[in-house]
Amino acid sequence: MTTPGPSPTLLVLDAEPRPRLGRLTGRARIEYADESDLAERLPHADVLLVWDFTSHAVREAWPGDGPRPRWVHTASAGVDHLMCPELAASDTVVTNARGVFDQPIAEYVAALVLAMAKDLPRTLEFQRERTWRHRESQRVGGSRAVVVGSGPIGRAITRTLEALGITTALVGRTPRTGVHGPEDLDRLLARADWVVAAAPLTEDTRGMFDARRFGVMQPSARFVNVGRGQLVDEDALAEALSRRWIAGAALDVFEAEPLTAGSPLWQLPGLIVSPHMSGDTVGWRDELGAQFVKMYEDWAAGRPLPNVVDKKRGYVPGH
Repeated sequence: MTTPGPSPTLLVLDAEPRPRLGRLTGRARIEYADESDLAERLPHADVLLVWDFTSHAVREAWPGDGPRPRWVHTASAGVDHLMCPELAASDTVVTNARGVFDQPIAEYVAALVLAMAKDLPRTLEFQRERTWRHRESQRVGGSRAVVVGSGPIGRAITRTLEALGITTALVGRTPRTGVHGPEDLDRLLARADWVVAAAPLTEDTRGMFDARRFGVMQPSARFVNVGRGQLVDEDALAEALSRRWIAGAALDVFEAEPLTAGSPLWQLPGLIVSPHMSGDTVGWRDELGAQFVKMYEDWAAGRPLPNVVDKKRGYVPGH
C-alpha cells in the first residue's frame, strides 16, 4: 500500500472575514499569516492565497532567501499590489479572480452614468434641503462612450452601456476586431460623452489620464474610474473639474486608499466619490472563496489553472 504524502501547505494572507475553505479539509494544511510574519512563513508554503488584496505585504516580503510558493492566487482582479521584480522573474504561477467582478462593476458604472445624466446627486441634495427645483435631465440613449481596458470587466461594461442605447468604443492594448488600439484613444475621447477607465495598472497605463487627456475631452464629458487609482493624475482631474474642462466625474479608486478626511477630492465640484466598492455585491466574498477552492482542486489534481497572469504584463492575456 502506498502511503499518501503530506498535504500541501496553503498559506493565507489573512483578512476578516476569513475565506470559507472547509472543502479543503484534509487536502491542505491551512495556515494564516499577516503582514508581520508573512516573510518568515513564505518559504514553508506551497500555495499562497492573498485574501487581503489591499495589502502590499507580498511585494515587500517576497524578496529574500529560501524557497517560495509554487502558486500565488489573489482574490482580486488586479495584481499590481503583489508584483515585484523577484516574483515576476520566478517560476511561481500567479492567478487572479477574473470573472467574479465583471458584471457587478458593469452595473455600477451604468448606475453612475444614469445618476450623472439624471442629476440624481443634486436631487438628493435638494430633498435634504426640502427644496423643490425642477430641472431637465439628459438622455443616455444615443450618447457615446469610450471604455479603456478590453479585459472581461471592460467588455462587460461595454455590453451594459450598449444595452442602455449608448454607442460604446472599447480600447485595449492592441487593436483587433471590436477593439481599438491606443493610437485611437485621443480621437475617441474628443467625441465621447462618457469615458470609463477599466484598465489594469501597468507602466503603459500609469497616469494615462492626465491634463492633456482631460483637455482632449469635450466640456460636456464625464469621466468614471473603476480600474486603478494610479491610472489618473488626481491633481489634473481636480483642475479639469474646477475649470469645467469636463462636466463631471466619478471615482471608485484612488491613488491612496482609504481617501483621507482631509482630501480636497471630497468637496470637488461635480465629483462622485465611492470607497472602492464597485465590484463588491452581497455574497462576493463567498464567491471568491468558492472560486479559489475550485482552482485549488484543479491545481492539486494537476489540471491547468485558469486565470494565469502574464507577470510581465500584469494581467491575464488572451482578451
